[in-house]
Amino acid sequence: MSIFNYKQRNNIILVSIIVLGCFLLYALSELFSSILGAIVLYTIFRPFYLYMVNRRRFNRPLSAIIIIVISLLVIVIPFLSLSIMVIGKISGINRETINLDKWTQKIDAFTAANLNQPRFAENTLQKLGAYAADLFPSILGSAANIVLTLLVMYFILYFMFVQMREFEIGLLKYAPFREQHALKFAAELRNSTYSNVLGQGVIAITQGALLANGFWIFGIPDPIFWGVIGAFISFLPVVGAPTLCIPAAVLLYANGEKVHGVILLLYGILFIGNVDNVLRMIINRRIGNTHPIITVIGVFIGLPLFGILGLVFGPVLLSYFLLLLEIYETNRMAADRLERIRTGPEM
Repeated sequence: MSIFNYKQRNNIILVSIIVLGCFLLYALSELFSSILGAIVLYTIFRPFYLYMVNRRRFNRPLSAIIIIVISLLVIVIPFLSLSIMVIGKISGINRETINLDKWTQKIDAFTAANLNQPRFAENTLQKLGAYAADLFPSILGSAANIVLTLLVMYFILYFMFVQMREFEIGLLKYAPFREQHALKFAAELRNSTYSNVLGQGVIAITQGALLANGFWIFGIPDPIFWGVIGAFISFLPVVGAPTLCIPAAVLLYANGEKVHGVILLLYGILFIGNVDNVLRMIINRRIGNTHPIITVIGVFIGLPLFGILGLVFGPVLLSYFLLLLEIYETNRMAADRLERIRTGPEM
């Protein structure tokens, strides 16, 4: 006869599951970007997959492969290409000494005379180089790691789509909350993903294009490069692409083009900044509302963990965490009400 009763055996099994689960999570920590990327792509392309399978009558494997190809061509390859371009440009700054010295000397002369910062441009460039090296660790790493991450991500994504019914039924079955709350969580998860990925992506592309156009009009060197940089930092609502117009305006002002400097500054703050606000209002109304605080904190959480991908993954993870807290609080309040109904009024 066993020395443990049913409840004790169940508790031992639960502790074993938790310990083993923590060990597995630690073992899979290197592939966490692949898993999270598969979840994000699944959420984004799920409606299109259902359209192909249910409306167009494509078979499931073919539909999954089509989505993989589309995501590679539209998201992954452009993102990697732009990241590599940024790294190459930053690493080549030291070789472009002629033009760089000319501009930095003018900016340093201006900041020394007006802001008491004689080495402002030089120190800023050094910090930018160090920051970029930390921001793009996955791209600076070996190509084998990048290929492995993408292979695992698309391997997971393929079976998530091909076995969609089994996958979603399993999620409902093992979800730690009721079915209606699970469905609510799925809807909120979709909205958060759309807001953080698609919404922020639209804002980033728009701001980057406007910034590059403004720099090209006013003769700032490498407008496409700075447009890409502006697109990346557009994920930060407090900073954003308009802030790049400030050093560019200072550069023009120090070069004697005072009117152009003022116009570029106004273009960045008033036009690009307001376009950002308008787009955020439209996205929040049509897709989902992600508070700027969540975005900022999420970025600072995500960058050390995922590098440049943390601009997307950080806010997404924080949004998921807050959704779980909301559902936990809803479940706790429902359990308290049921307990009060069961026990009745105290005598």
